[in-house]
Amino acid sequence: MTTHAPQAAQAVTLPTTLDEAVAALGAQPTAVPVAGGTDLMAAVNSGQLRPAALVGLGRISEIRGWQYQDGHALLGAGLTHARMGRPDFAALIPALAAAARAAGPPHIRNAGTLGGNIASAAPTGDALPVLAALEATLIIAGPAGARREIPVSHLLAGMEMLRGGELIGYVRVPLLHAPQVFLKATGRTGPGRALASVALVLDPARRGVRCAVGAIAPMPLRPLEAEQWVAQLIDWDNDRAIVPEALTAFGEYVAAACIPDPAPEPDGSVPALPPAVLHLRRTVAALARRALGRALS
Repeated sequence: MTTHAPQAAQAVTLPTTLDEAVAALGAQPTAVPVAGGTDLMAAVNSGQLRPAALVGLGRISEIRGWQYQDGHALLGAGLTHARMGRPDFAALIPALAAAARAAGPPHIRNAGTLGGNIASAAPTGDALPVLAALEATLIIAGPAGARREIPVSHLLAGMEMLRGGELIGYVRVPLLHAPQVFLKATGRTGPGRALASVALVLDPARRGVRCAVGAIAPMPLRPLEAEQWVAQLIDWDNDRAIVPEALTAFGEYVAAACIPDPAPEPDGSVPALPPAVLHLRRTVAALARRALGRALS
């Protein structure tokens, strides 16, 4: 409990369309958009954020579902984790459904949204490594009905940012019709914040493997060389067979790429990783090995 309540927002706008929401943000430059509010309210309650106005996105039905478009799924930014965790969605994008089911306790999954997970860009966001591995793109809604598309990795890396008055409207995800896996390790049993997570998807049409590691850095990491190396070892014409030793080597390759050894000392010696970092590297290796094994099984 606190001895004072956070300052209440001065105005709340509840648009019913994406363009109305963009217009409301343009009319109130200091307004903050809110959907599920799982991250926003935590910031408000801790005193880190005192919004002067809110633009609620919960009544915008157009961004709370999905549709098919040219071999892709067009996901509304307002999709909740609970909705993405259902079997019909899992049949569409299994790894994203698995990440949604692992996003936290029921009250978080019922409120938290896909767009909020992306906009918050918290390193532990479970959807983020999946979207990175799927090479998803964002459709950004801007003033006067403008739309632009950027890779999700560009936003997470800070290469491209949302401009004033813009909102994430949709997420475009390729439908690969191939195995996908999401795994994460937490510090306690049950749903919780990830210590490390791995998303892995197969792309049989391109004979490729795509992997992203989450929670260990400010944004998901793609071990591109490890992806290319293991893809060459898979017998794509024979039930995607691979020798067991390659699974272990892949895990080690991914972990070393994402958590490299320290730089050598002036005398040429390489200092040992701290025990906590070494444990994290082993965790990433185990997750990557298991994810590839499940995808190929």
